[in-house]
Amino acid sequence: MTTTAPVAPTTPPALRAVGMVGGVVGLVVLAAISLSIGVADLSWEIVSSSRLPRTLALVLSGAALAVCGLLLQLLVRNRFVEPSTVGTTEAAGLGLVVVTLLAPGAPLLAKMGTAALFALVGTWLFLAVVRMMPVQETILVPLVGLMLGGVIAAATTFLAFHNDLLQTLNSWMTGDFSGILRGRYELLWVAAVLVAIAFFAADRFTVAGMGETFSTNVGLDHRKVMAVGLGIISVVSAVVVVTVGMIPFLGLVVPNVVSALVGDNARRGLPWVAILGSGLVLVCDIVGRLVRHPYEIPVGTVMGVLGAAFFLYLLLRRSPDAS
Repeated sequence: MTTTAPVAPTTPPALRAVGMVGGVVGLVVLAAISLSIGVADLSWEIVSSSRLPRTLALVLSGAALAVCGLLLQLLVRNRFVEPSTVGTTEAAGLGLVVVTLLAPGAPLLAKMGTAALFALVGTWLFLAVVRMMPVQETILVPLVGLMLGGVIAAATTFLAFHNDLLQTLNSWMTGDFSGILRGRYELLWVAAVLVAIAFFAADRFTVAGMGETFSTNVGLDHRKVMAVGLGIISVVSAVVVVTVGMIPFLGLVVPNVVSALVGDNARRGLPWVAILGSGLVLVCDIVGRLVRHPYEIPVGTVMGVLGAAFFLYLLLRRSPDAS
């Protein structure tokens, strides 16, 4: 679709293995810190009902969104895209507002299904617009996605404003784990299953990332792989938005860092993306809980600042000859 060049691994295999062990250990340490932070005194009841569910939600949502970013970058062949820069998460928010208006008593699974359907339509709309662009420069593709997301977000806000749903909408559009308790995060295990499916099909996504012509020549059904990939991205985005709200730029930052370390092979990069995605969300949550303790800054706000700065860094370091 666009022409981002593949990146070869720059880190020796032995160093990658050591780094993987270090990443797992670091993730365990961050999870332990997350479990220890809070206003109430530490007890088994507090840990089992609040802090453990919150830590698991942070790990699951971070890994799932980062993996979605990697899949989308492979399928679109552009390093600047992720669900929040192509209108996917904004479309999921629109779906939630629509189902809340039409069926306010609908079960959570029905709301998630509607949000996933809207997210899928929003992503396909983005791809259709990109295909119609006469010039598909790397930098123009995410700008088109940001504008499309802005239009969808404006329509969603208009609907929410006229139906007194602005507060509800804000809870979906800003990632916040302060309300996570036992019984209110388990939907994220669906995202974990989809990440496992993505790992199972990683080689197909790598080949699909080389373009439709190459994929067809080697016997891969490119349209089928695209459909599976976009389905995973849409459902995961909807699950995360419904459960904890939007976490912007996570799927942009982590895959780009991992690509620089281990290259563009999806099977080799997915474990790194999952670990670093979980770790980055844990770090953002810990920072947000400590800066104004005992109050909290939502993860979506902290990640938005870090992610926007990284997005600008990617734009500024881009070679003038890149297309």
